[in-house]
Amino acid sequence: MTDEVFIYALSTCPWCRRTKQWFTDSGIAFDSVDVDSLPVAEQDEAAEKAYKLSGGRRFPVVVINGEVIVGHNPDKFLEHLKGWGG
Repeated sequence: MTDEVFIYALSTCPWCRRTKQWFTDSGIAFDSVDVDSLPVAEQDEAAEKAYKLSGGRRFPVVVINGEVIVGHNPDKFLEHLKGWGG
């Protein structure tokens, strides 16, 4: 069973980089978008989606199997990953 992981991040955010590195180091496939690196028209849409998911302008916003985790929180990530005892 494959986990669905998507990360909304900012290219300038050290916690966003750390979060993506954690998933990479853990061998967990993920998709991500650096909201601030998108073309302006797409930035607004992605930022609004991240805002709605997180309830604020906070990054990273990690969506694992439909569950939203705001910030770099490996313990919470593991709770929601099916293949990792979640």
